Amino acid sequence: MSCSVRAKTRLGMESNLSVHEVLNTFDTLSEILLLLPPEETYKLILVSKRWLQIISSPFFRHAYLAKWKPNFHLIGFFISNTSYVGKKHVERVRRPRSESSMPLLSTSSLGDEVETSGALKKLGYYIDSSNGVLLCGRHPKAYYLWDPVTRKQHKIPRHRVHFEEVCMSLITEDCPVEGFSYKVVRGECVSYAAQSSKVRVEIYSSKTTTWSYSELACNEAVSLTPWTAGRVIKGVVYWYATGGKVAIYDTEDEEKRIDVIKLPKTFNYDEQVLGESSDGCLQYGWSNKSVMEIWELEKVGEVLEWSIQFKVNFKAMWRLNPVESARFSTRTKETQLLAFFNQNSDSVFIRCDSHIYVFDVKTQRVQEVQYQGRGSSFVWDYCKVLPYFQLSWPCCSSSLLEEGNI
Repeated sequence: MSCSVRAKTRLGMESNLSVHEVLNTFDTLSEILLLLPPEETYKLILVSKRWLQIISSPFFRHAYLAKWKPNFHLIGFFISNTSYVGKKHVERVRRPRSESSMPLLSTSSLGDEVETSGALKKLGYYIDSSNGVLLCGRHPKAYYLWDPVTRKQHKIPRHRVHFEEVCMSLITEDCPVEGFSYKVVRGECVSYAAQSSKVRVEIYSSKTTTWSYSELACNEAVSLTPWTAGRVIKGVVYWYATGGKVAIYDTEDEEKRIDVIKLPKTFNYDEQVLGESSDGCLQYGWSNKSVMEIWELEKVGEVLEWSIQFKVNFKAMWRLNPVESARFSTRTKETQLLAFFNQNSDSVFIRCDSHIYVFDVKTQRVQEVQYQGRGSSFVWDYCKVLPYFQLSWPCCSSSLLEEGNI
């Protein structure tokens, strides 16, 4: 072999070695993988254990979700019937044995697996969910966190202060350094006549593994509405309050205060839902027998103000969707707003009889959502039907639950 050939071979080996070293450097490879769309990056976990380690790390997941808009996958709809919880024993309705305590209307293969596994029967009633992790339990005895992906559950230590009626929310955090952590927030609900300018709350943190008690001050009288579905956006909890208001509590606020703001429209027996818009603002949806309105809470200067996003007349909507209207005889049945999508301002869930639809705000079109359990015996008018989402990818690993160290 000539000297020139040997030199070229040696240079080629050095060049290949450099490429190999680059592709095995955590920071450099992470930067390369961050440029790829989810459908491509997800496949690369099969390349090697090293690549799997990088893509599965909290640092990479956090950076990836910051760069690419999260995509949420609908798992199903949980049914929350507050007739069985939150009341004194003499007032509480007894749940029939034939009825599941936490029914799930499955819309996916994961939902089918969860529903048929029998795990939901052991967890009590649905309370809240965040990043796919469920908060459930039986008030006031025990509360659980459960991850349907890993099938791991954790019993939260018994709270210190007893509240007869409560609002509860789950906050999950995915720090690039510390990984997965969570908070469970309990707010005391008192009767409208007993309302005051203070609200008692208790928070359990997985970081401290303890409950902390606080009294939140408000600039006006406030009374939380018990067992209603609130909303958490970036660590801020939004709960319904009596008098057609919503209470706002920032769990990181050292001043220990709770604010209230009047909802734009509230009427008895009308449907009301809270959600999160694509740009991280609070959404408020309201509907009666004929119309649906969607509002967004925006900060104008230092003041929070409601701005209407759109208004829809249900009769006009069904005229634009004659096939669905004729197929399910929607003209003879009432339509109502059911729920928001997760971090999505373009679509909402609506209901007509036992049928659930996706309504596209821009096109005014509806599409039926296929789900298991259509023959369920629950009464829609007395239940909250809440969508349950998972991040399609990269989902939070809930490592605290997996490792059993909480």
